[in-house]
Amino acid sequence: MQTSSDRHEYPAHWEADVVLRDGGTARVRPITVDDAERLVSFYEQVSDESKYYRFFAPYPRLSAKDVHRFTHHDFVDRVGLAATIGGEFIATVRYDRIGAGGTPATAPADEAEVAFLVQDAHQGRGVASALLEHIAAVARERGIRRFAAEVLPANTKMIKVFMDAGYTQKRSFEDGVVRLEFGLEPTDRSLAVQYGREQRAEARSVQRLLQPGSVAVVGTGRAPGGVGRSILDNIRDAGYTGRLYAVNRAFPEEQKTLDGVPACRSVRDIDGPVDLAVVTVPAAHVPDVVAECGEHGVQGLVVISAGYADSGPEGRERQRALVRQARTYGMRIIGPNAFGIVNTSPDVRLNASLAPEMPRPGRIGLFAQSGAIGIALLSRLHRRGGGVTGHTGVSTFVSSGNRADVSGNDVLQYWYDDPDTDVALMYLESIGNPRKFTRLARRTAAAKPLVVVQGARHGGVAPQGHAVRATRLPHATVSALLRQAGVIRVDTITELVDAGLLLARQPLPTGPRVAILGNSESLGLLTYDACLSEGLRPQPPLDLTTAASADDFHAALARALADDTCDAVVVTAIPTVGEGAAGDAALAEALRSAAAAVPTKPVLVVHVELGGLAEALSAATSTAPQAGPAPTTAPTAPGTAAQAAPGAPSDAAAGSAAETAPGAPSKAAPSSPVRGAAGAAPHAIHGGAAGASASPPPSPSVVPAPAPAGAHLIPAYPAAERAVRALGEAVAYAQWRREAADPGKVPEYEDIDEKGAAEQIAGLLARGQGLTLGDRETCDLLGRYGVHVHRALPAPTPDDAAAAARTLGYPVALKATAPHLRHRADLGGVRLDLADEEQLRRAYAELTELFGKPAELRPVVQGMAPRGVDTVVRAVIDPAAGAVLSFGLAGAATQLLGDMAHRLIPVTDRDATSLIRSIRTAPLLFGWRGSAPVDSAALEELLLRVSRLVDDHPEVVAVTLEPVVVAPHGLSVLGASVRLAPPPARDDLGPRTMPAY
Repeated sequence: MQTSSDRHEYPAHWEADVVLRDGGTARVRPITVDDAERLVSFYEQVSDESKYYRFFAPYPRLSAKDVHRFTHHDFVDRVGLAATIGGEFIATVRYDRIGAGGTPATAPADEAEVAFLVQDAHQGRGVASALLEHIAAVARERGIRRFAAEVLPANTKMIKVFMDAGYTQKRSFEDGVVRLEFGLEPTDRSLAVQYGREQRAEARSVQRLLQPGSVAVVGTGRAPGGVGRSILDNIRDAGYTGRLYAVNRAFPEEQKTLDGVPACRSVRDIDGPVDLAVVTVPAAHVPDVVAECGEHGVQGLVVISAGYADSGPEGRERQRALVRQARTYGMRIIGPNAFGIVNTSPDVRLNASLAPEMPRPGRIGLFAQSGAIGIALLSRLHRRGGGVTGHTGVSTFVSSGNRADVSGNDVLQYWYDDPDTDVALMYLESIGNPRKFTRLARRTAAAKPLVVVQGARHGGVAPQGHAVRATRLPHATVSALLRQAGVIRVDTITELVDAGLLLARQPLPTGPRVAILGNSESLGLLTYDACLSEGLRPQPPLDLTTAASADDFHAALARALADDTCDAVVVTAIPTVGEGAAGDAALAEALRSAAAAVPTKPVLVVHVELGGLAEALSAATSTAPQAGPAPTTAPTAPGTAAQAAPGAPSDAAAGSAAETAPGAPSKAAPSSPVRGAAGAAPHAIHGGAAGASASPPPSPSVVPAPAPAGAHLIPAYPAAERAVRALGEAVAYAQWRREAADPGKVPEYEDIDEKGAAEQIAGLLARGQGLTLGDRETCDLLGRYGVHVHRALPAPTPDDAAAAARTLGYPVALKATAPHLRHRADLGGVRLDLADEEQLRRAYAELTELFGKPAELRPVVQGMAPRGVDTVVRAVIDPAAGAVLSFGLAGAATQLLGDMAHRLIPVTDRDATSLIRSIRTAPLLFGWRGSAPVDSAALEELLLRVSRLVDDHPEVVAVTLEPVVVAPHGLSVLGASVRLAPPPARDDLGPRTMPAY
């Protein structure tokens, strides 16, 4: 809290940009003495009715005394905030601290009266709700715990703002006025309300960018070529359904069109609204364009222009200025240095990107921070899911470039309830807000698969242009936390597409049991081995022999799918000599018809250059990841499914990558006609999508029958390892979905002394900003949470060691605790099972002879604990990711292999159970090779207690328990350390804000 000497200083940290309910943005900031004219202008634009609701009487204008009162604040007992757009007020909120009887007061009074006023033109945009979140956060910071508000009964909108906020409330009615009182401490309901509003607002802001009713390309060249002209052509050729404009200052006054597109010299000259502006002018001219767009009411920008944070410090400052300028007008930005955006919906058909071909429509959402990787992903999906298969394509694509504003978090908010997206694929080079990303990913993954590959994993430096907060966590830890949130983490672009196509085409498996059948014994064995490597449970492969017919495959697949001991089927196939394309088509139809009879189990194909089979397998119309009927893409005319010419090898057969066997020719996938809106005739698609002629139809003798509506596509892979890896990810994700339905609970322990721990921590922190506790303080603090550390006594001399042993009782252990020897039993710094004083003194002499003087060794004597498995438990609060609990076995081997498991705090009972089973060396805890299983229940309880300590007291920034010896009955904590520090700021508990610039 501010002191009397600084209570009038301007609190710049209260400034924030927020996304409103309709997807627009506004800036929230404190009101100052310089805002008098803005306040008067704002009040003049408010209706008489709204003024009456605010002051309970006709109040046509503000007096000079009112203006002074509403602009002079001490930022402690009297605070006013304004929401602004374009620098002008659109809403205000203020609180005044009150004491008993509602009279003005100062601290320590902890109640304040709050009042709002919103311009009528901006009511219904969620401005008051956003202001309430921010004024409540300010009040908490200033020691205010309760708000009171008096509202006229007719002011139902304002009453609803208060009632819907989710705070604990008390409501009364007296003298014709509704009085509302509510505490300001966040509750589960208030946080749920806040997150729900955040999701709707951010999703709407992305929707406005991806579904614009009108688009202006600013910087369109008069001659063909160039970035602006290329994007204009791409939008037009894709069949964009909205209004399109070309903008260039260099157009002659008399020029009205450019290749049939209305042409203007400025955005201001466009007659009508513009929802989206694609900016391609040099960076130096972008500020002028942003000003024109803001003044014209443009809702959002896609900035293709480079020369920002990607070009160094000067460009980084230019990028900050760009974001600040756009937000002044309430606009959101994709970019700068972006590749563009795509929406394949037949109602939009927007290709505002540098991709010359419109991706084929489908149900996969694609996000890439890198333009180059975005191109590669679109190309890969075009070949594997489009050029050959015809129907597995993209719903939306966003390349964020420097992601100065719109990020992967915003796009996740949009995909969460987007009915056109079933699977989300993301290429990330950095995660700007890991806490928020993890929260959003968990919610999204509960509804639809989210597959992520992360670049720059080992470089330790974010790419130029990416402003991210530092994290001390290794990449492996971040990856484990993402998996805990339901994210399907893969390592390569190939795996990203492999997993995405399987999840888009097939239902989720209900378990790890896999049936394998095919006409190649060797390919079947390779698949079997791959299943074991991925932790699946394969059945022995069924070899149908090379003489197997399509009917044999159908019968075998039908039997496997009908088997209750099978959760998924992998079909292996090699070419049949002499059969050709007709045989491929027959086999495809056999597999497809058998799979259609049991649509609840996934089927995959591992093939060897079966172009016709792969194409035939893809002739289906649905890509939903769940069993049963699914949303369909735009209908395709009979016979127009993408198929190769008779006998032509496929480029990437039905889900295979664009690869061929060694020595085999590689050919481009044929173009295919695509039907647009329902009932429309097929139209030409450029470069294999929009604009090119369709390939000649294949011979009727090799065309399989069209798949029935609602049938699943069967993905095919060129290698068993790739197919099984994708299946393994699907199995793990399905298991996570089942477990996420019941996440468990955080247990309550009656012996926890939370209040006593808080008092002890406060007293210790009074000594300084950060400190590592001594042994006694560590034991005391952990003991308040039921974690009891085995007593160890210092032994600076042999006599002290003997006295300590007599106190503790034999047998004892003698340990060196110097930093270079601590927890290093492999170096010989520990002597165990010393049964008497003679053995103790001999061990003491050995240690000092080997390692140096006692002052260097810091020896201690500790009573022997029951034998068991040595483990380590750690907890740390990372500034970016939050509080993390880690577990592994103690020892050099575990450190060398990085065999640690991680969970976000607070940990539930189910989390603790899975945590100790997640490490590769977990069998050592559960009776490996005849050993006695350890007391896993005691270990889980220890993990839960440590989690509670860190969650209850964020000042505990690090805890290490090492070693923790887990015996068949009970456990012993033999070493512990605790570090305290002021907790890092948490932006996930405060009001909604956009990243600061």
